[in-house]
Amino acid sequence: MGGGGNMSTPTTKTTEQKKNPLERVPISKPPFIIGDIKKVIPPHCFQPSLVRSFSYLIQDLMLVSVSYYIASTYFHILPSMLAWPIYWIVVGCVCTGIWFIAHECSHNAFSKYKWINDTIGFILHSALLTPYFSWKYSHRRHHSNTNSLEYDENHVPKVKTKLRWYTKLYVNNPLGRLFILAFTLTIGLPLYYAINVTGRPYDHFTSHYYPYSPIYNDRKRLQIYISDVGVVATIYVLYRVALTKGLAWVICIYGVPLLIVNGFVVLITLLHHTHPSLPHYDSSEWDWLRGALATVDRDYGVLNKVFHNITDTHVLHHLFSNIPHYHAMEATKAMRPLLGEYYQFDGTPFYKAIWRDFECIYVEKDESSLDKGIFWYKNNF
Repeated sequence: MGGGGNMSTPTTKTTEQKKNPLERVPISKPPFIIGDIKKVIPPHCFQPSLVRSFSYLIQDLMLVSVSYYIASTYFHILPSMLAWPIYWIVVGCVCTGIWFIAHECSHNAFSKYKWINDTIGFILHSALLTPYFSWKYSHRRHHSNTNSLEYDENHVPKVKTKLRWYTKLYVNNPLGRLFILAFTLTIGLPLYYAINVTGRPYDHFTSHYYPYSPIYNDRKRLQIYISDVGVVATIYVLYRVALTKGLAWVICIYGVPLLIVNGFVVLITLLHHTHPSLPHYDSSEWDWLRGALATVDRDYGVLNKVFHNITDTHVLHHLFSNIPHYHAMEATKAMRPLLGEYYQFDGTPFYKAIWRDFECIYVEKDESSLDKGIFWYKNNF
């Protein structure tokens, strides 16, 4: 699985000096291996602390609890047009951080104890209507096959010849692009769980709720049932609350923040793997290290901390997913000199980047690499 030539035209020696974040990353085989990267990262970065991990979780849960107390106690005397949006934004963003703590549990980065990781992850993801074990196993497939056109598990780009007929309706059409973007951010994640929208195509029906989906083998099917029970239990609790407090109360307290969580999870994932500078590979070119390196760190401002740095340390996460978030910045800084131009960072504000990078419609070979299995994002017809 040779890497081919380097089609990028680097103008600088280090990532820090790189002025154009849209410049393509190198596609040649890196002059280092994963063991070399691990050696430059301080050993303590690989050691999760149960106490420290719980401290971040407790902090987030306290913020949600205080917000709920204020909403349930004082919002009837505060201007609702101002108070509710503030509540939705705060709770939605903090719960996004909680979602990513559960994500960290799935990678055994929360603690050294697998049963604790899975218990905490199951409770947190179930509370946010994510089927924990189902998603955990499909997500691991994503990490094992990142940027493989045949085997990556989600946000798999289409080649031009396989585009749907309606794609042209929103290409270079601001109104159409806005509609598709809003659709993706609001119900994209539930549709991914339910019917594998944007997921790897399979020959049979695929759903994170269906234990016999082709994603899962026989040893995992019981855990898929358990994931379903967790989601159903949360829905039942919400139903009982709605009977007591009313549907409008449940929507305001839980529903709108959940929409924000789902939107950010999709947005973060999309922006990490959709970028004009990043290649995708077919089976003739793909290898794990080059696939893992072909992702991009982003800057979400203050939300970097709220989201526990999944946003600005994602390259590291694809190389060493067992490093806890509170060591991720240190580890990223340690490995960047070694990665050099193979490390990609784009500081474009996320609200601008999503509009720009949502134009990455399909992938296609360059004329200079028609004999290689290397594909780049395009949007012209």
